[in-house]
Order: sequence, then C-alpha cells, then structure tokens
Amino acid sequence: MACGAVAAGHEQTAAAARWVLRQGGNAFDAVIAAHFAACVAEPVLSSLGGGGFLCARQAGMLPRIYDFFSHTPHSKKSGDAIEFIPVEVDFGTAQQVFHIGMGATAIPGTVAGLWSVHRELATLPLSMLVQPAQDLARNGVVINDFQAYIFRILAPILSFNKASQSLFTDAHGGILQAGMTFRNPDFADTLDYLVTEGSRGFYQGDLASLISQLSTRHGGHIQMEDLEQYRTLTRNPLTVNYQNHQIYLNPPPSSGGVLIACALHLLQHAGIGTTEFGSLTHLRRLTEIMALTQRIRNDFLHAEHALENLLSPELLQAYRRILDSGLSMTRGTTHISVVDNAGNSASLTTSNGEGNGYIIPGTGILLNNMLGEEDLNPLGFHRWREDTRLTSMMCPSLITGSNGTEFVIGSGGSNRIRSAILQVISGLLDFQFPLPKAVANPRIHFENGTLHLETGFNDVVKKTLQHHYHVNSWPELNLYFGGAHCVGLKQQQMTAVGDIRRGGVGYVVP
Repeated sequence: MACGAVAAGHEQTAAAARWVLRQGGNAFDAVIAAHFAACVAEPVLSSLGGGGFLCARQAGMLPRIYDFFSHTPHSKKSGDAIEFIPVEVDFGTAQQVFHIGMGATAIPGTVAGLWSVHRELATLPLSMLVQPAQDLARNGVVINDFQAYIFRILAPILSFNKASQSLFTDAHGGILQAGMTFRNPDFADTLDYLVTEGSRGFYQGDLASLISQLSTRHGGHIQMEDLEQYRTLTRNPLTVNYQNHQIYLNPPPSSGGVLIACALHLLQHAGIGTTEFGSLTHLRRLTEIMALTQRIRNDFLHAEHALENLLSPELLQAYRRILDSGLSMTRGTTHISVVDNAGNSASLTTSNGEGNGYIIPGTGILLNNMLGEEDLNPLGFHRWREDTRLTSMMCPSLITGSNGTEFVIGSGGSNRIRSAILQVISGLLDFQFPLPKAVANPRIHFENGTLHLETGFNDVVKKTLQHHYHVNSWPELNLYFGGAHCVGLKQQQMTAVGDIRRGGVGYVVP
C-alpha cells in the first residue's frame, strides 16, 4: 500500500504534504506542513491570522476534534470607534457583502491550533515542517487561474492599504494575475521566529504586540489580554450512523456538523438512495431537506443550548412530519485531507474569511474578518457575545465502514459547506458512487428562497424545478458550491480527489 494520500486546494499545498509523508512523517505532520504551504500558495483562503478545525484520528483510536476557530474579544467598542467597511464580492452569478477593517477581526486561533496538534500528534520537528512553505515564500509561487480568480473578485480587500498592495499588486498597481509570481519573504522569516518562540510568540510576544497595536490604531476590538488567553479546545466529534457507516462530524458550538447530521436523518427518512441521481424526485427531496435544514437553523438561533438539542428524537420526528407535509419551503475557506499507511487520518478545514485588509506589520500574515461575515454572525453584526468561540459551518469529517473503509472529507465554501459535504456523503453512501464521481457530480444549494443549480443536470428537470422554486442556474462548476478535497481508503486502495471547483489536487503518495 502507498505511504499515504493527500487532497488539497493547490498543487503546492498537496506537494508539501507529499514531501513530508515521503520523509517518514505521519498524517498530522503532513497536514501541518500543508497548511503552512497553503498560506503562500492559497494566501487568501489560508492564513495564520485565521482559525479552523481538525478532525484527527490516530490509528486504532476514536477521532478527536481540535477547535482553534476564531474567538470574540473580551470587550467591544461601539459606534464610530469601530472600523467596519462593507465590500460586495461578485461571484458572477451571485453577490455577497462582507465587511473588512480591524473592527471585523476576531482573535486568530490557527497558530495555537497547529502548535497543539504538533505537540500531541506529530513526529517531525516544526523546523522541518515549515521548510516547504519557506521555500515557496522566498522563491515564489506562480499564480494559477483559480487563485487569480480569487484575487480578482477580492481585489478591493487585497488592495485596501499599502501593506496589502505590496503583496497582491504588480508594479503598476494592478492586482496580480495568472502567470505572475506571488512572493512573501516576510512570512518565511516569521515562520523562523515562530519555530524558535513557539505559539507564545504569537499570543504573548512580539506578534501579539503588533496585533493589539494595529487593533488600537484602526478601530478594532482585540487587546493583549484577548491574545494571551486564547486556547485550543478539544472535543469528541458528533457521531452519526448512516447507511451502515459511522460519520464523525464537528460538534457544537459549531453549527455545521449538527445541521449536516439533521440533514442525514432527513435524507434517510426520505429514502434518497432509492431515487435516480439528478432526477426530479431526487432534486426536489434534496432541496426540501436543505430548505428545512435552513429553517431548523433559523428556529434555533435564539435558543439557549439549541444546537445540543437538535438531534433529540422528538425534534427529529417533528421535522420529519414537516418534510412529509411538503410545507418546509418558505467563503474564504479551504480544506486539506490526509491519510497515512499507519492508519492515521487528518481532516483540516481552515478559514481567514476574506481577510480584513490588514497584514500584521513585517510578518506577511493576513488577518481575518470573521466578525464581518454574515454567515458567522446570524444574530446581526456587532451583536456577538464577548469571550465566546464563534460558531462555524466548517465541518472536517471522517467516515468509517466495514473492512477498513474510510473517507476523509471536508469543504470550504461558507454557508455552502454543509450542502457540499452532505451531497458528497450522499453520493458515496446512498448512490454508491466512487469518490471521484461523488466529488465531481453537479451540486445544488438552497438558501434565502433561491435554489442554486450547477450545470450538469438534465434540462427538462431544471425547467420543471422552475415551476416550484426560484432557480438560479450556474453555467459552470463554481467555487460558490464549495471545494470538497477528499481522500479515501477502500479495500486497501487509497484515492485522493481534489475538487476542481477550488483548484483541488489529489496525490496518492508511493
């Protein structure tokens, strides 16, 4: 059997993991190195200034979730003291408004998380794991078409000030384009500093001072004490039995996992696997379940401990009745999946939002805008609770079955994460598709009264759906529908699939 497999959002991200596996590192070494590399190769989607989750399974053990997502500050400013700037991002067929500025920035968790994972699960020294990222940062990465697309749609954020312009624009002030080279030598030096100082350097040392000073000068909420008190949290995953497989999902307080679990219960009740994929019956049932899942989320926004209660038999039965009645209708993220031949699995989803427009001075690290994303602030902007881990749709996941079958899955895509993961799981377990087909199949997403349809579905079915829903037909596969970079192990054969919607790459490592 190969020594491992990796799927990620960029060739260089996956190559870093591949190199580490070949050096004898395990899946956790590989996923850490891959994330460092992604900060250079996918610099908008990945950053040490953001946060994320890792679903980690050591060989022969049950999975654990490492929660190092962004956290709200201990106190908040108000009114005109907050720098909070709206920016509209145009995906081509849909638009979404985000907010940037230091007032949109939550406490970053990625550094704390990666160092915790390294300390507890990895085998190689950090000085070795940062090498691929440092080489990329100093020598440069040629910008591919997907990254150029991200740069183009986020140009107002990436050219927000002189520091960001120095990274993301050319000599004439234009945003970097495909074929040009992206470099970030400051980031390579910062990795040297962090290898020496550890995560303390980010949360209590020089970098912490730079972040708090930047926040104070530019209308942000973060202070030194916020950074000093940040901690990585570990949890047991949310476990669902579906089609004779165990599915391990991100638990509360994050919402993505529990909403996927609700949707899986409803899929099983609806008998989705008895339909033909892409048929009118399949798409109508799937749309109704997505709409009902959104309704469930909205119903429980204001309830105390709501997420923990969503999977109670009484509530699930109530929502099954609604589904049967037919009355239910009314971002920047990236993912890395790794397995190794020792039986370790790592499913890592991280996000920097779209970035807040600021770079920590002299470090090459872009800061997040998590307090400026509508999906992460469903109660409204500036209404977040102090000193609280933000909820998230991110849901790095594992599926285990008989005879050693395992799938490591996850996705980027803001509020579309749950629909992307749900459809990959359904493809694998309801329709028995091989992993490449389960990832490549066209997807749908229902939100705010609109059914979004990717290209690839039958035209007659699409026209019929227009009689029932407001339909937005997309002319091509698009990053809007997520990026599910997945690996699989079945009958001792490894498979790695990168989602082309987000420039994905997969390697089976000999």
